[in-house]
Amino acid sequence: TIDSDTYTEIAFFGGSFTAIDLRIQEELLSVAKYYKDLNIVNSIRCSTRPDAINDNILKLQKKYGMDIIELGIQSLDDEVLKLSNRGHTRNHSIEASRLIKEHRFTLGHQIMPGLPGSNREKDINTCIESISMKPDIVRIYPTLTIKDTELFDMYENGTYKPLSLEEAIEISAHIYSLYAVNNINVIRIGLQNTDSINEDEDVKAGPFHPAFRQLVEERIYYFALFNKLSKMDLVNKSIEIWAPDNLISNIAGQKKANIKQLKKELSIKQISFKKKNHDIIEIYENKKKLCSFHKSEIFQNYLNMQ
Repeated sequence: TIDSDTYTEIAFFGGSFTAIDLRIQEELLSVAKYYKDLNIVNSIRCSTRPDAINDNILKLQKKYGMDIIELGIQSLDDEVLKLSNRGHTRNHSIEASRLIKEHRFTLGHQIMPGLPGSNREKDINTCIESISMKPDIVRIYPTLTIKDTELFDMYENGTYKPLSLEEAIEISAHIYSLYAVNNINVIRIGLQNTDSINEDEDVKAGPFHPAFRQLVEERIYYFALFNKLSKMDLVNKSIEIWAPDNLISNIAGQKKANIKQLKKELSIKQISFKKKNHDIIEIYENKKKLCSFHKSEIFQNYLNMQ
């Protein structure tokens, strides 16, 4: 059912793949390898716990053609891990990451801002330590409170307070920017909306939003642009932003929220857009170029505002 020219992957997600019975791992991996050897699928990935990685497990994954291993490190603060009943430690994440890189797999990190006992400083420190381990890819999942879990019980009895949506957007934007300026690809921000993962079903509290990543990216673009525009005298002036088509929605914000806020804060008369095919963002006033910067500078511009 998949077009032959589509990049296709088999992924073992939803649990700790390398922690399950070895015979079941081999049974599943042998099927994946069969289709990979036929060039029907391009790669194989899995997610797992940091304490379910060792040399023998990695040799088994290599034997069957595993390409990408994502670690649910969640936090690199031992107190947070203990309060969250994660069952692994900071050192497990450090050692597992080292081994995965040593065995030449693509390394992924999954982190969860807003866990019990955490705070903004601890979440940022987790990001900084994660960066030092040089993951190739990262997922940022702000903690959600799901029904029928211990975390939900903690929320109900008042011993756990989840992040608000605004708090989660702010911390995720900061972490995302830190990874980006270190050339680490953030492949997902926020849990994917499913039949059960939404506010009307299993999610009972926490910063859930079906377009969470867009909210994070809008915030980054707003402050990055504010950092540039606030240094100019634009009172009652009309400006034109030349930008790649795929960035304009993030710059403008949902329902043009960013544009409205920039006009209000800086007393700009009008902001319009012009689509460009290159990665340079240019700002003009009356056909005169005021400044330009590469889209990769957006993240550093954002961090400069924090």
